[in-house]
Amino acid sequence: MPTYKAPLRDIEFVLHEVFDAEKHYQSLGFSDVNRELIDTILAESAKFTEQELDPIRHSGDEIGARLTDGKVVTPPGFTEAFNAYRENGWAAMSCATEWGGQGLPHSLMILFHEMAFTANVAWCAAGTLTHGAIRAIEAHASDELKAAYLPKLVSAEWTGTMCLTEPQAGSDVGLVKTRAEPENDGSYRITGTKIFITQGENDYSTNIIHLVLARLPDAPKGPKGISLFIVPKFLPTPKNEPGSRNAVSCGALEKKMGLKASPTCVLNFDGATGWMIGSPNGGLAAMFTMMNAARLDVGIEGLGAAELSFQGALAYARERLQMRAPTEPVCPEKPADPIIAHPDVRRMLMTQKALSEGCRALAYSIALALDTQDHASGDVKKQAADLIALLTPINKAFLTDRGLECANYGVQVFGGHGYICENGMEQIVRDVRIALIYEGTNGIQANDLIGRKLAGSRGKLVFDYIDQAEAFCLGNKFERLASMVASLQQHLKEWRQISEHILDAGKQGPNYTAAVAVYYLDYAGYVVLAYLWARMAQVAAEQLAKGTGNTYFYDAKLITAQFYFEQILPRTRSLVELVKASPASIMGLPEDCFGF
Repeated sequence: MPTYKAPLRDIEFVLHEVFDAEKHYQSLGFSDVNRELIDTILAESAKFTEQELDPIRHSGDEIGARLTDGKVVTPPGFTEAFNAYRENGWAAMSCATEWGGQGLPHSLMILFHEMAFTANVAWCAAGTLTHGAIRAIEAHASDELKAAYLPKLVSAEWTGTMCLTEPQAGSDVGLVKTRAEPENDGSYRITGTKIFITQGENDYSTNIIHLVLARLPDAPKGPKGISLFIVPKFLPTPKNEPGSRNAVSCGALEKKMGLKASPTCVLNFDGATGWMIGSPNGGLAAMFTMMNAARLDVGIEGLGAAELSFQGALAYARERLQMRAPTEPVCPEKPADPIIAHPDVRRMLMTQKALSEGCRALAYSIALALDTQDHASGDVKKQAADLIALLTPINKAFLTDRGLECANYGVQVFGGHGYICENGMEQIVRDVRIALIYEGTNGIQANDLIGRKLAGSRGKLVFDYIDQAEAFCLGNKFERLASMVASLQQHLKEWRQISEHILDAGKQGPNYTAAVAVYYLDYAGYVVLAYLWARMAQVAAEQLAKGTGNTYFYDAKLITAQFYFEQILPRTRSLVELVKASPASIMGLPEDCFGF
């Protein structure tokens, strides 16, 4: 059974030594956010997630959430953990002081989220979705709605949901049929059914605030005819307490592959009272404020799966005795050697380590850019927004794909024992699998990257990032990094070339970009991680040159970086060929010929 231990040394390395977080925060006006405060928050986050969340991960999966008389009952310990989360101020940490929050940078909350996702991903959604709802309401709702809902959401007395999906409308939200009928008092009557609603009913909070996509009677067809509404489970009283029950109910809980402790609901809206957020038919843009926050969190779910599986696999590989090492016995006094001595097991462990540490750097780079977008101005704000736009689909898709890969390696390291439920490794696979699907499937993320971000900017977002990475390469002064930097330079040049090839894709036919989108996103993900690994290697080389710090830690960074460049980055060779291939073999088979 993997026991989560927050990787504080690596988190601190990325945060302080690679990204200089203290300087970052203070440049944005957070004068009180110094190294001491940051490290205190990290230590307390580790304590909470290790002591409150990790111990109930496996039992929560075994017991699961249950629906009894229309009410959800979460597994033992889940509500108590949420109460501790609320009472200890975690929920309000990065929220605006105007609504009762602590006003700390958003990225500090994301650091907490990483630890929470790794320790117990099924517990997390009520908190993360509530933060997404807060961001959407702050950005788009009227002052009256903000005053009515934000204080209770910020304190986590109330939780939030995101209600998009319907039986006929998954990725294509333009097919939404839920209706919103206007009332004389400015409210709306919401009628329809939503499915796959995470935390649509729970026993964590006194009220649940649903953000619901619906259509006005005169709305145009498609995504341009969708509006967004606040629909509370209980209608607030004049004193802003839960009042009468609204006409929204949980009709069923989905039986799922994983995340069994997290209630996934069918919600029925039977003329429920709601209020519009933003402008009529402008709901999709408002909802994307919430969805983009969720996409960053979902990427971190992938990171969490990689980290937890690595920790479990590493502990097992050090203890499990099987056969002798290929060279000579490592433990001659024992009947066999620990499996960590075998090259194939090392390959899997090193892959987990290189991917989890590289993905952590990617997630943190976006988290810090969110601070800049929220609190800077002018060109600096615009540059941060461009970086977030480019990296968000990569973060969501690449990190979750790699998280599943690493979780599968964890099962493989355990062998048959990994397939047995009591050891907890197969749960990681089941829990992370949904992350490749929800908040926009990874194929949707790839289409977003290649369509909106690459083609939509005529390459500018991609080329600006390549320029930044190339400037880093020119500044390298360490001989030990020479081969890595040369490889990175070649890949950056190649990324530019295949991007230009795609921009000139009209000659390939209308299916071309959609057919190669996933390959292009994977290529971009591997190169982005190569850039970040080169940056981490440079910091490690600098520290070793100074003769300060833990030599073993920095040597491990350089060896892991070398492994990434030699054993993982070459995956791009096949991806280049796939990006350049014709879609003919994908689209050429007539539908009737798929099966006989």
